[in-house]
Amino acid sequence: MSNSKKTYIVLGLGIFGSTISKELTKFGQDVIALDKDMSCVERMSELVAHAVCCDFTDKDQLRAIGAGDADAAIVATGSHLEESILAIMNLKELGVPYVLAKAKNRKYGDIMLKIGADKIVLPEKEMGIRMAKALLAWNIVELVDIDKDYSIMEIKAPTSWVNKSLLQLNIRSKLGINVLGIRNGDNQHLSINPNPNYLIQDTDQLLVVADKDIFNHFEELERVRG
Repeated sequence: MSNSKKTYIVLGLGIFGSTISKELTKFGQDVIALDKDMSCVERMSELVAHAVCCDFTDKDQLRAIGAGDADAAIVATGSHLEESILAIMNLKELGVPYVLAKAKNRKYGDIMLKIGADKIVLPEKEMGIRMAKALLAWNIVELVDIDKDYSIMEIKAPTSWVNKSLLQLNIRSKLGINVLGIRNGDNQHLSINPNPNYLIQDTDQLLVVADKDIFNHFEELERVRG
């Protein structure tokens, strides 16, 4: 998908669905937020373009609100498998090209994929993994997994790296860490593609891409910590 304005339909306005709806709206996207609970709809009515009370297990109701014209849909009712399955099937039958579904567990997720979901997310599991990694590596400020092998991280400059250049450290060869940018701690400016001769400061934070296996090698992890 491009960055142009698109229409997203969010089914289920619990914490997960409401958060996605609000964030997509902040980025200028057209959001249709649906829930069968009117109190949830009223709560979101002033925060998104459209908030509608709807039983999304009913294809005719989805059709009536124009769900088939959406560019993508998010099924955010992962705890209710039957509702999620019917919603996914209805959305696909109405022609929605991309459906992301929240799943309570991997078993639910596998079922959702088989009946048409394009992608599933396991929010609690994924957040748990992310937080565990952050606890293991205390100098990590932010972490995002980009695929099954690599993560993008923002890390505090290890003590052993201070007053040394990227060229001197040679961390790409030694640790398999690629530095994408450096955020100066004094002004928080992020410099992309930093000069290899730049001397790292104590307050710097580095945006890096690293193999996830680094978390499994404590010797390397200690070296990253400095």
